Amino acid sequence: MPEPEGMIMDALLDALREAALTGRAPDPATRRALLELDDAATARQAGRRLARTPAESLRDLRALRVAIVATCTVGSFEPLLWTGLVGAGFRPVIDKSDYGAFDMTLAGATFADHGDPDIVVSLLSASYFLPREWSPVAFEEFETAVRARLSELTGLVTACAQRTPATLILHTVPLPAEVRDAFLGLADRARMSALWHRLNAELLDLGAAHPQVVTVDLAGALADLPAAARDARLHRYGDLPYTDEALHHLAGLVRRVAQAKQGLSRKVLALDLDNTLWGGVLGEVDAHGVQLGGLYPGNTYKELQRTARRLRDQGVILVLASKNDPEPVEKALSDHPEMLLRNEAFSVRAVNWSPKAGNLRKAAASLGLSVESFVFMDDSDFERGHVAAELPEVAVVSAAGDPAYMVDSLLRHGWFDVMSLTDTDRRRPELYRTRAMRSDFSEGFGSSQEFLEALRLTVEVAPVTEFTVARVAQLAARTNQFNLTGVRFDEATTARMRDSPDHLVASVAVSDRFGDEGVVGALWVECAAGNWRVLNMVLSCRVLGRGVELATAAWLVERARRAGAELIESRYVPSQKNGVAADFWSRAGFTGDGTVFTVNPGSAADVMPGWITFHERSAI
Repeated sequence: MPEPEGMIMDALLDALREAALTGRAPDPATRRALLELDDAATARQAGRRLARTPAESLRDLRALRVAIVATCTVGSFEPLLWTGLVGAGFRPVIDKSDYGAFDMTLAGATFADHGDPDIVVSLLSASYFLPREWSPVAFEEFETAVRARLSELTGLVTACAQRTPATLILHTVPLPAEVRDAFLGLADRARMSALWHRLNAELLDLGAAHPQVVTVDLAGALADLPAAARDARLHRYGDLPYTDEALHHLAGLVRRVAQAKQGLSRKVLALDLDNTLWGGVLGEVDAHGVQLGGLYPGNTYKELQRTARRLRDQGVILVLASKNDPEPVEKALSDHPEMLLRNEAFSVRAVNWSPKAGNLRKAAASLGLSVESFVFMDDSDFERGHVAAELPEVAVVSAAGDPAYMVDSLLRHGWFDVMSLTDTDRRRPELYRTRAMRSDFSEGFGSSQEFLEALRLTVEVAPVTEFTVARVAQLAARTNQFNLTGVRFDEATTARMRDSPDHLVASVAVSDRFGDEGVVGALWVECAAGNWRVLNMVLSCRVLGRGVELATAAWLVERARRAGAELIESRYVPSQKNGVAADFWSRAGFTGDGTVFTVNPGSAADVMPGWITFHERSAI
């Protein structure tokens, strides 16, 4: 019998208290429980407890500086944001602007009490856009006032974007019923609603004009919320335009943006088969007897397959993790007329009777990814519990219960969200399929040197362009193993450095006999006269071990030599995950103390690997 909800909430709060008392961050299971909280009151209570936790206790989580600016009272938004951000693996520092100082704070970007924030969240109320006095019979005046206020906000956002490298998060604003219903004529009411929809549409469009701006659709999301978004008494009493439930939902949307910006998005979806991708147990009913397509519940399983296929189209790698005999599964995937995910849709297929936790470890190893990149979906309480216990870094999603809710369970936490979708994202599933092909190919050689020479590897380094800046910023956010300093330059900062005469930002692309890997690396360099300084260099783990990093270093040295630089200074800042790169600068011919390394470009040794064909391309 499942535990009562109150007992689960008490256990969660006790786990937070215990973590704080023992000086450690909440463990992955506790953080996962924070993300799954639907009850706003408990989430608020958890957030307040987390906000009182000593910062040192959260040191193992990723730092995130947040500023909140608001056109109204913030209410419970700050503790709710704490809950979501810690649940996602962040160590937040949150500053709030003073009440009534929204315009001034945003215009001057004066919210940096703890340094420039990573994200700025603007909490907007409908009253910000509404004139103080208005009449339904003077619609043109009403519309003019609303549009003027929107124009002012656009100007403030533009000014702020010019003064801070932070990502600015706005949201759409629901139209209060007291405004909509004050228009008695149905045609006038429709006109009023259309105006408000245009306002929200223009808020959403701000991101197209300003890469630093992200607008989340709170008004649309609240349509699915089983609670009131507005409490008239709270609004009148304390200028609180949103209920805790609505603010909890907004905190979740902000958390998803932070997750995407900071590179904590997942790349792999591992799926069970029986009662997940189809209804029924294959071993009992055979392929023709599984429920898939047609009426309920078969249509729900087909919709999950359709959703997984859409995710794959956008770069999510699909892995099959099923306890079944391989032959019947192969037949079902190949022959069932309603099957949308055929064999080729999966980059790895783990169909056997081994524990699923072990299969996920092996799948991660074959893909060259960490299990932290995985989301696992299964209907079995036992299998989910076992994976959660053995691999707490994996995000576990339940397919149990009514299958009509499976798609919502998979998508609601935004595990796979990215700031912008790149060409490499779209091609990722195929790229990782070819990785397995390379692994098989390598087994036929007597040495790694022979394999690398037969791979016909080509490396191209080029200055970042408007077409590659998003991919380069994504690599900065998501690369952990070969990330030399841990500095994660976002798209806006990278674009500014690209246009600066004192900086060089370059992308690294790789191809071989199996295909084009696309842009897999980048480096950011400060180019002062005579002295170049490498701010960071990142390289996808997908291409490690092939000499690509040495080819990039050789290009950097040659580029600096041609520019007349007399010294290149670089750093290695160790982290929990980048030990693989500890000796890179030494291997590249630099000398140093383990942290700071230098080389004279004029006398540096050539470290370009002989098996690599190298191309240098000028900016377009």
